[in-house]
Amino acid sequence: QVQLVESGGGLVQPGGSLRLSCAASGFTFTDYYMTWVRQSPGKGPEWVSTISNAGISSWYADSVKGRFTISKDDAKNTLRLEMKSLKPEDTALYYCVRGDYRLYDYWGQGTQITVSS
Repeated sequence: QVQLVESGGGLVQPGGSLRLSCAASGFTFTDYYMTWVRQSPGKGPEWVSTISNAGISSWYADSVKGRFTISKDDAKNTLRLEMKSLKPEDTALYYCVRGDYRLYDYWGQGTQITVSS
């Protein structure tokens, strides 16, 4: 069955960096676009970034553009999100999601990022 398992979350100070990983299994990783979505307490889900199945194209929300980098390692079936210059407003539960804006069909359990001094 499809599994998406995020890791790498934690507490970081403003201005710091973190790298999230998502281990994917149960499907052909190179067949799907992959996305990061985040959700802050009391707010709805917010799209963060998407990468194409071949890893050639990527897209970012304006709120993270220039600070976050999405990538994929097809040999390891792993999706990553490099985050730098983190801000308190980046605090959220970050989800790895299979698909793009047309259809998000599988979600991981999420990993918490807290940006605070």
